[in-house]
Amino acid sequence: MNSFQQAFSLILHADQELLQILLTTLIMSVFSTGISAGLGIPVGVLLGKRRFPGRGVLLRITNTMMGLPPVLAGLLVFIFFRSVGPFGSLHLMFTVPVMVIAQVLLITPVVIGLSASAAQNTYNAMQETAFGLRISAPRQTLLLLRECRGSFISIILMAFGRSIAEVGAVSLVGGNIQFKTRVMTTAILLEANKGDFSKALALGIILMLLALLVNIPAYTLQEKWK
Repeated sequence: MNSFQQAFSLILHADQELLQILLTTLIMSVFSTGISAGLGIPVGVLLGKRRFPGRGVLLRITNTMMGLPPVLAGLLVFIFFRSVGPFGSLHLMFTVPVMVIAQVLLITPVVIGLSASAAQNTYNAMQETAFGLRISAPRQTLLLLRECRGSFISIILMAFGRSIAEVGAVSLVGGNIQFKTRVMTTAILLEANKGDFSKALALGIILMLLALLVNIPAYTLQEKWK
């Protein structure tokens, strides 16, 4: 049985563990993507549209954070949320919420950087016309958001793709605990370490199908808005 057949067999005969892994993966990815977009897009638009002292420094910090290694993001969250850390009293270690926090730390700088670039390019193109028509600043912002919405969908899809494919940070802070914090990527890593490469590849195919199911409606909406 090849990997594709095994993947479809796993889907058709999904057991409780696989369903739990899929659900945990979706919960973690959707929440981390939503929070990162909610934080990153407004900040990115502000950096792209406004000119203020310190903007260049903030953009350089953001660009540096865009390359933050996943294991380093996981390590920082682990230090802060471990039992003897500053937030240890919250008892979030090895839970889905702390995995979401690690993902947000990792993804938000990328969302900010890409949103700032999209907003700056669009604002520079419309600025002269907006001033000529004497459009107010609030209406300029609304127009900017409208013009950038296709780009924002691409950014959100990128954030979701990075979230659903991440393994280093979530493995470190989540612990890959069965029926609790195991997600698709950590399950693939586990099966590969066990030497069951066929099952690992089958899980990878399921992961790609899951990403495809999310991308199809988003891409349709993006094309409609374009």
